[in-house]
Amino acid sequence: MGHSSTSILFSLLFFFFFFCLSNSLAAANDDLVLKLEAKKLVRDLNLFPDVNLNIAAANSSSSLEHHGKIVEKRLRFSNLVSDDDVSVDDFGHYAGYYPIRHSHAARMFYFFFESRNSKEDPVVIWLTGGPGCSSELALFYENGPFKINNDLSLVWNEYGWDKVSNILYVDQPTGTGFSYSSDLRDIRHNEKGVSNDLYDFLQAFFAEHPQYAKNNFFITGESYAGHYIPALASRIRQGNQAKEGIHINLKGLAIGNGLTNPAIQYKAYADYALDMGIITKATHDRLGLVLVPACELAIKLCGTDGKLACLTANVACNLIFSDILLHAGDVNYYDIRKKCEGSLCYDFSNMEKFLNQESVRDSLGVGKISFVSCSTEVYIAMLVDWMRNLEVGIPILLEDGINLLVYAGEYDLICNWLGNSRWVHAMEWSGQKKFVASPDVPFVVNGSEAGLLKNYGPLSFLKVYDAGHMVPMDQPKAALEMLKKWTRGTLAESKVGEEEFVADM
Repeated sequence: MGHSSTSILFSLLFFFFFFCLSNSLAAANDDLVLKLEAKKLVRDLNLFPDVNLNIAAANSSSSLEHHGKIVEKRLRFSNLVSDDDVSVDDFGHYAGYYPIRHSHAARMFYFFFESRNSKEDPVVIWLTGGPGCSSELALFYENGPFKINNDLSLVWNEYGWDKVSNILYVDQPTGTGFSYSSDLRDIRHNEKGVSNDLYDFLQAFFAEHPQYAKNNFFITGESYAGHYIPALASRIRQGNQAKEGIHINLKGLAIGNGLTNPAIQYKAYADYALDMGIITKATHDRLGLVLVPACELAIKLCGTDGKLACLTANVACNLIFSDILLHAGDVNYYDIRKKCEGSLCYDFSNMEKFLNQESVRDSLGVGKISFVSCSTEVYIAMLVDWMRNLEVGIPILLEDGINLLVYAGEYDLICNWLGNSRWVHAMEWSGQKKFVASPDVPFVVNGSEAGLLKNYGPLSFLKVYDAGHMVPMDQPKAALEMLKKWTRGTLAESKVGEEEFVADM
């Protein structure tokens, strides 16, 4: 038997082993075995670092007392390098905890940074994916007000998104970053739990800061936030219609290199890898013959409620990705131009060093709470959610006039632009045909072409040049221009030779 046939047989056996395992587990309803198998899956496929869950002992709470509402502290970073034009004292910068309303003992940690431009600017919430990765990754390495020097001092980020928005960074789901609980029952397993927690947090935040409640509100994020963002948008729409609390002035959602419709996006892996020269035509054809159909079948079995069937789908579909990585070698699957170094393929160690300094922890009011940059346990808890299609809730948002921007860096493999483009084009809504027929036009930043944009009505898709998975890190100027124009409703009006946007901020 040839090497290719052996690989196909192994893949099929591997898939059906887990399929049978899932059926036996369903009969036994043995969650412990499920968790052990999920841990083995994560470890064997090298999908995630082995980091503990942020479950705090009941007596190791933060220094912030909780009385059923948000409690926050004004930030005073002593190691911020001064800037003649910008003073941290000129703005409202806060860190806080929200005791999650519908939980046993969960506390959600967040940062809030007032706009450097105007308090009337939109309120933007940023959600980092993983699932289980802290939004501090984005704050300090992508689009936050500050960046961390090697000596652990902070410097102002010239392209921080706080230049055009009042921005929130939230550690979620529970167990991520500085967010914690003393009760394992607070760990979320699906988008209903995640979106309810975020909705309750936003209600508490706007109650604490009523001056921002009237501002336009936008949901942004990347990677697994392709699940979180549509779920939160739908929850806000539901809350607004039912007049549950404070009306949230939702105007749009932006998904960066996200996972939203797995059935379409996993099928695109082989095509993207072939187009980028990562695999051969023979490997591409083999994947299309065996693993891609197995993935599609497994996702259908997952449906919307199948807990164990969804874990099986996760295994079956990630065989496509792991097979490609076998051919790719040590490539950074977040940016195929680079080598993978470390468990996250990047070195984020300065962030952990910075956040573990006593002076910083005192400023944040986190007490003895551990900082968990990326939690394997949260990742595992969300495995049954992974293969569910979150695109299904988006069309009704578009019909309501809520804007959707899907953007993706061209060199990301794991949530590549091709798969994102395909699900956006395939989405059924009243403007689908006109969106598909719309031309691709250059996205221009300061006279240079930075990407390719397609737009019709409330829907936009942007392929960003020279960027990987984390567009704001790789192309900070383009990302800030994108956010500014999108939140102002002028993204489709990009023209060659336009004036530098920085000058009017």
